[in-house]
Amino acid sequence: MTDQAAAPEETIPGKPTAASRTTLSHIMTAGDTNLLGTVHGGVIMKLVDDAAGAVAGRHSGGPAVTASMDEMVFLEPVKVGDLVHVRAQCNWTGRSSMEIGVRVLAERWNESAPATQVGSAYLVFAAVDADGKPRRVPPVIPETERDKRRYQEAQIRRTHRLARRRAIKDLRERHAAEGIDG
Repeated sequence: MTDQAAAPEETIPGKPTAASRTTLSHIMTAGDTNLLGTVHGGVIMKLVDDAAGAVAGRHSGGPAVTASMDEMVFLEPVKVGDLVHVRAQCNWTGRSSMEIGVRVLAERWNESAPATQVGSAYLVFAAVDADGKPRRVPPVIPETERDKRRYQEAQIRRTHRLARRRAIKDLRERHAAEGIDG
């Protein structure tokens, strides 16, 4: 019997950040409000997930699913009549995962004042095949100094995310071994 080395993995050409960058715009209506009369955070989160999903699908060249939302920050309330712009781009890629950074801006629909940043988020998407199994994604190629900074920050967030998961798993295992119900 002879040992056969595993075939080397196919190299996927990288894609520049701009190739999948997108903006989704939506005007906020009374149906989008919460009990305080401002736009419900969940409405903004859905727009964020929609825009990030479009970027992930474009970058990976196929289906991608939301794996996690690392951070969602609401900076200012959004009002009925605001035109909301959700700008998203791929900041970092792994083997089958991608971090998508999202900025949320709002402007009054009937004014010419510049848009104000009202939120931001970082989501992790996993590219999947037709069976829902992870598939490889092309590396992202940061183009500008800002893209390079975002890439480096994404690596830091990934390191922290993995360390946090590992620490929680270890704690739960210790509690289980000690008979502590968690």
